[in-house]
Amino acid sequence: MADPRGPVDGPPLDDIASVFRVADVRRDGEELHYFGTPRVDRETLEQRLWPLFRNVGYEVSLERRSDAGPLATRYVLVARPHSTGIDGIPWLNVVFLLATVASTLFVGTTWYHISLDGDPLAILSAWPFTAAVLGVLAVHELGHYVLIRYHDVDASLPYFIPFPSLIGTAGAVIRMRGRIPDRKALFDIGAAGPLAGLVATVVVTTIGLFMDPITVPEHVRNAADATQITFNYPLLLRFIAGVTGQPLTYEDPALAANPVVFGGWVGMFVTFLNLLPVGQFDGGHIVRAMVGKRQETVAAAVPAGLFGLAGYLYLLQDAFNAVFLWSLWGVMTLGMAYAGPADPIVDEPLDRRRLALGVVTFALGVLCFTPVPIEIHPSPGLPV
Repeated sequence: MADPRGPVDGPPLDDIASVFRVADVRRDGEELHYFGTPRVDRETLEQRLWPLFRNVGYEVSLERRSDAGPLATRYVLVARPHSTGIDGIPWLNVVFLLATVASTLFVGTTWYHISLDGDPLAILSAWPFTAAVLGVLAVHELGHYVLIRYHDVDASLPYFIPFPSLIGTAGAVIRMRGRIPDRKALFDIGAAGPLAGLVATVVVTTIGLFMDPITVPEHVRNAADATQITFNYPLLLRFIAGVTGQPLTYEDPALAANPVVFGGWVGMFVTFLNLLPVGQFDGGHIVRAMVGKRQETVAAAVPAGLFGLAGYLYLLQDAFNAVFLWSLWGVMTLGMAYAGPADPIVDEPLDRRRLALGVVTFALGVLCFTPVPIEIHPSPGLPV
């Protein structure tokens, strides 16, 4: 029989009984397992029990176990110790960060046209590109992490992802381990990353525009097998260039914008993608917090819109790379929409201030959009 007082460090069973009939209580390491049957739906149960368990240092979730005993006790409340601290040195995060620094440095040598023949340490000369790209990504993730800690949600430090691409990375992610307490926390955590990242993007872009353009070697410009890669600039980047009075292109074909400007371009592109209002993306979190479960309707329109954009570009413009890009993201967001967004424990509406900030955040995201971000032409040329 279950002890009516409950485990020593868990909430009293009498406080649980109104929403969950407990048949047995067991300890498994640091976890507490309450076997029994729910008396209410899952949403109501979690809203009632979450604060009770959080007050005594646990995160609680309802699970259904096939090995939990008789049919009447196949449900189990699993209470895990709540922790938001960092236990020791996060070696995996450090290794991934160092690998990403190396990969972006290597890619940066291409943009700076640095030869590593005979001098491998020349790779360090590409540090401004690495600082620009990883700086923007780091500030974005730091924005998330600060609000995660503020709302006392259990999550990992950022994992930077090295990847053999035009920027040397596939971005960075934070693994959420705890539940989101309410819509306010969900909104704050979701919006903090894009907004912080945009501030860093504006700073990086401005610095890059004032830096000297790079000189492209003649042998690169005249190479028979060269590929011309053109990055089209979104409205926000053009606006910054206009305000600062700095050029984005040069009449001299031997000159190209400093790669640090490209770091700003990366920040804007990443911001737009993260603000897609679907699934576990930042935009999905923000819309879920703003409109509640109606977010599913918004999310369903995202892959349709991306596939429609790809179709438009295929039929009316010669932009194969953009067609492939948006088709790929259409497939990805289709899966994200199916998986669904994060659901907060307490599902109460947001205040007007946060709703207004959400609208502003998405408006800034639109300024980071360009329908054809990259053009690749198999003709003599250079990255510009």
